[in-house]
Amino acid sequence: MPGVPPTRFVYLGPEGTFSEQALRTVPAADRGVLTPARSVPEALDALRAGEADAALVPLENSIGGQVGVTLDELAGGEPLIITREVVLPVQFVLASAEDRPLDSVRSVAAHPQAGAQCRKWLRDHVPQATVVDVLSNATAAIGAGTGEFDAAICAAIGASRYKLHVLAKDIADNPDAMTRFALVARPGPPPPPTGDDLTTLAVYIAHDRVGALLAVLTELSVRGVNLTRIESRPTGERLGRYVFFLDCGGHVAEAQMGEALQGLRRICADVRFLGSYPRASHGEAPPRRAPGLSDEDFTDAASWLSELRNGG
Repeated sequence: MPGVPPTRFVYLGPEGTFSEQALRTVPAADRGVLTPARSVPEALDALRAGEADAALVPLENSIGGQVGVTLDELAGGEPLIITREVVLPVQFVLASAEDRPLDSVRSVAAHPQAGAQCRKWLRDHVPQATVVDVLSNATAAIGAGTGEFDAAICAAIGASRYKLHVLAKDIADNPDAMTRFALVARPGPPPPPTGDDLTTLAVYIAHDRVGALLAVLTELSVRGVNLTRIESRPTGERLGRYVFFLDCGGHVAEAQMGEALQGLRRICADVRFLGSYPRASHGEAPPRRAPGLSDEDFTDAASWLSELRNGG
C-alpha cells in the first residue's frame, strides 16, 4: 500500500510471540492497532475481509525450514502480496513465575519447534525436567505464569508480557537461528524499487513436459536474475504435483525481472506474483550486477532490436 501506511495490523498470536516482536520492528506498527490471530489462515482471512490493512505471518525458519501453511495460503487463497520482509533472530529464554534454581524445574512448556531448537541446552541444564508440547511460545509463557508448568521456553517479549522471571537467556542450541516473516497486504502497486529487492513467485510447472523446472530456472539464469530460495509444496491435486516458491533478487519494475516474468508466463502452467519488496539485508551490501544486466543495458538492447526491425 505505497503512500498509505497501514494502521490496522493482524499477526499470528497470541500476544507475546516472536510474530508480535517482529511486527513491532515495522515503524507503522508503533502507531497502529495490533490484533493477534489464532492461526495463519485466520490472520490472512481477516486481511482479505478488510478487517485489517496488513498481516504479519512467518515464512521460514533457518532451522525448521519453510512454514508450509503460510505458503499454501499465499499460493491457493484469494491473492495477497508481500510488501516487506522482517528477519528476526530467534533468541529463547527459560522463564518461570518465580525466581527459582534450575535444578528445581520439573516441567517445561514449549512449542515443539522451540523445544527442538533448545534440546541440547535442556539436556545439559535441566535434565530432570519433562518437556511438554504446547501450541505456541506465548501459550508456554501463560502456562508458566499460572503455575501449570514450572517454566517455559518463550521469547523475551513473552516473559515480559506475562511478568515472568527469566531463569536463563539465549538458550537456543544454534545462536544464529533466525525466522523470516512477511508483511502481507491486499493486491496493489508494490513498494518502489530500492536497488536491493526480492520478488517472490508461486510457479506451477507444466508436468507433462520433460525439463519443465529446468526451463523455469533457465528463464531466470539467462537474464542474470539470482534465485535466492526455491521451495516446493504439493498442490493437493494428486501425488507428484507441486507448486514451486521462488525468491528472486530484483524488482518487478526492473527490466531484467520484467523479461524473466514474461518468459515464465509463456512456459509455465501458471505464475502467481507474490510481491516485490525491500530485502532485509542486515547491513550487507546489495549484490553487484554483472555487466549487461542494468535497466539501461536492457533498454539499449531493445532500442537496437527495434532499429533492426525498422531497417535502421
